[in-house]
Amino acid sequence: MIPLYRQIVSTARRPVWYREGGVPDTIDGRFDMVSAILSLVLLRLETEGDAAREPSARLTEIFIDDMDGQLRQEGVGDLLVGKHIGRLMSMLGGRLGAFREALAEGGDLDGAVARNLLRVEAGAPPAQVAVLRDGLIAFRAALAATPIGEILHGDWPA
Repeated sequence: MIPLYRQIVSTARRPVWYREGGVPDTIDGRFDMVSAILSLVLLRLETEGDAAREPSARLTEIFIDDMDGQLRQEGVGDLLVGKHIGRLMSMLGGRLGAFREALAEGGDLDGAVARNLLRVEAGAPPAQVAVLRDGLIAFRAALAATPIGEILHGDWPA
């Protein structure tokens, strides 16, 4: 699962998300993109049913370990790491739910993008929202077209 997680992070670090999409290239902005891409991968795994439960759990554990390491690298002490991890997991869960709803028929993907990637409730620049929305839709389509075995090995189209 490590190659898959690395591919998620690599996809989340594509310059287009930050340059054209307007996601802040900050710790928070990078977290937002990693959690968005991870959410789409987890949603794709959901389509596989019970067969993907274990890989989904392992992938989430890798995410937690990565966030733990990042927090410690930023100087967060042992006593506070758990609290921060809990908050980050809550944020991931929120994004997972938001993208699940937004990608459903009649969902508001533009609103989900504005709130979860640009962190604004209203007034998000339409051009930036379009770049992010279209990029996420294309990524989701690529995931849907990729066999699950390839995804689990971190292989998907660039």
